Amino acid sequence: MGTAALRVWLHRRQRPLRYRLLRELLATQALSREALAEKQRRDLAAIIAFARENTAYYAKRLRLCADWRIEALPILTKDDVRAHLPELLVRGHDPATTPIGHTGGSTGQPLAFYYDDFKHELMRAGMMRSYLLSGWRPGQKILNFWGARQDTVKGGVFGSAAWDDFIAAEKTLPAHEIDAAKLAFWADFICRYRPALLQGYASILALLARFVLDEKRSMPDCLIGVYSTAEMLSDEMRETIEAAFGCKVFNQYGSREIPNIACECRHGNMHIFTDMVWLESIDGQLIVTSLTNRLMPMIRYAIGDCGELLDGECSCGLPFPLLAMGVCRHNDLIRTPDGGRLHPSFFNRLLYGLTQIRQYQFEQDAPDRLRLHLAADEPLSAKTVAHLRAEIAAVGLALSIDYVPEIARTISGKQRFVIRAI
Repeated sequence: MGTAALRVWLHRRQRPLRYRLLRELLATQALSREALAEKQRRDLAAIIAFARENTAYYAKRLRLCADWRIEALPILTKDDVRAHLPELLVRGHDPATTPIGHTGGSTGQPLAFYYDDFKHELMRAGMMRSYLLSGWRPGQKILNFWGARQDTVKGGVFGSAAWDDFIAAEKTLPAHEIDAAKLAFWADFICRYRPALLQGYASILALLARFVLDEKRSMPDCLIGVYSTAEMLSDEMRETIEAAFGCKVFNQYGSREIPNIACECRHGNMHIFTDMVWLESIDGQLIVTSLTNRLMPMIRYAIGDCGELLDGECSCGLPFPLLAMGVCRHNDLIRTPDGGRLHPSFFNRLLYGLTQIRQYQFEQDAPDRLRLHLAADEPLSAKTVAHLRAEIAAVGLALSIDYVPEIARTISGKQRFVIRAI
C-alpha cells in the first residue's frame, strides 16, 4: 500500500462521518437539474418546518406568517442573531455547553453562532467535494496559508496535531504576519512539501505569487489547483497566482456560519451548492438559507455579501445553478453623491499593473471623498495620480492619497481593499 493509499485508509477510519457525508454530496451532485431543484424545494420546506417546531425564535417569528413562500418570510439580520442567539438554538441543547464559533468580523462586529461535530464534518466534506472539481483525489496533499489566528491554534479548524495532518494529507502555515523572509520560507516549503493543492486567503496567495514571479522561483509540477477564499479575488490576483503556480485558480464562496455556498468549476463558473443552501439575491444583496443546519437554523439570513444569480447552464455538467461573483461586503459598496453605488472592482481595476504597490485600500470617509492608502516601493507618477483623480472625479468623488508603511489586516487576517467608513 502506497503512502497516499495508507493516508486515505487511515483517514476514512478516523473520520467516517466526513466520508459518509461526502458520498451523499456526490450522489446529490449526480442528480439531474430538475431532480436537484425538486430536492432543494423539499429540503427548504423541511428546514422551515423544523425551525418553527424546534426553536423558540422561529416559533415566535413564523407564528403569524400567512404566506409560506420563501420570499415572504422575514429576513434574519446579523443584529437579530446577536439579540436572539440562545433562542435560535434547537430545543434540547444547552446554550451554556454547546460550542460557540465566531465569524471573522470583517465589518468590525464578529458574530457568534453555535456549531457541533456534524456541522464541522459536513463543512469539511463540502470542502472535499469542492477540491474534487480540480482533479484532486483524497490522499493528495493540500497546503493552506491561513490568516485567522483562531483557526490555526490547537482545536481550530486547521489546528490539528502533526499525526492528524499526516493522515489528512494537509498542512497549514499560519499567515498572520507577512514579510519577505516568510514569503521566501513559504516558497521553499511548497517545493519541499510538494502539495497538489494550495488554499488560502486571496490576498495572501497573491502576495506569495508576486514574490515567486519577482524572484523567478520555480514551483513544483505536482500543483494542480489553487483554492482562493475569504476575500474578493480580483482578475489581477487570479492572473498573478496562475502565472506563478502554473495551474488554475478556483474561487470559493462561503462563511463560517454558513459554509460551502458556492465554488468554481474548471470552466471558471461559480456553482451554487443547492443541496446545502437556498440562495436569493435582492437588489444585489445575497440572502442565504442553510438547508442542513439542524442545530441553529438560519432562514433568509442577510449574510452581508453582494452577488447575482445567473440563468443558464455550464458545460462542465454540474447540475448546480450559477452565481455571478465579484462578491464583496455590503459596506464595501462606495456611495456616490448622486446616490449610486460602486462595486470594489471599479477601484481595483484603476491600479492594475502598478507593480510598485504592495498594499492598497480605498476608504470613503466623507460623502464626496475617497482616501487611497498606499504601501508602495516608490510613489506613483504625477501622470498616474492625475489619471486616478480624473477617474474618481468622473463619478463625483475627490481623491486624496497617503503613503503608509503597511495596511493592517482585520482581526481575522483579511485584507480589505475598499471600505465605506461613513
